Amino acid sequence: MTVKKIVLAALFAALVAVGAFIRIPMPPVPITLQTFFAMLAALVCSPLVSTLSMAAYLLIGLAGLPIFTSGGGPAALLGPTGGFLLALVPAVLAASLIAHIPEKSTLVYNIIALIVATVIIYAAGVSWLKVKLDITWTAAIAAGCTPFLIGDAVKIVVALLLAGRFRSRIDEMLLAE
Repeated sequence: MTVKKIVLAALFAALVAVGAFIRIPMPPVPITLQTFFAMLAALVCSPLVSTLSMAAYLLIGLAGLPIFTSGGGPAALLGPTGGFLLALVPAVLAASLIAHIPEKSTLVYNIIALIVATVIIYAAGVSWLKVKLDITWTAAIAAGCTPFLIGDAVKIVVALLLAGRFRSRIDEMLLAE
């Protein structure tokens, strides 16, 4: 792993942390830009770099830095929204693998990648929310999925637009070592 790739991973970890503070409070799950920056990382970074960035974000928060919407430390990560956070690693890995299929990186593959990432995040987040709050599936979906569908569709569109502009530049920067 080169220094440029490590810096890129750190940049996206920082962007996801900033995304936690750009939020609309909606108990129990706020609307944030964390998933937007995670989606962008999946499209513009390699699977290794994007996954490392999400793992770094989680580890920094787990260590106690208040970079999650509910603070920091194990209690924040294991709280009701912890499933959404923990899902960032597999979601970004899956999306980045799909988006970076050799010779297949097209708009269609990028759309599929981000839909897969969103489904992974919803599946883990809603399931975790159901267990942690001891609520029905209907209540968990109503609290952790339904209010976010339109916003996540917008995030996907914006991430696709930005990724088209940034991916080639990032690739050029990484090749110029």
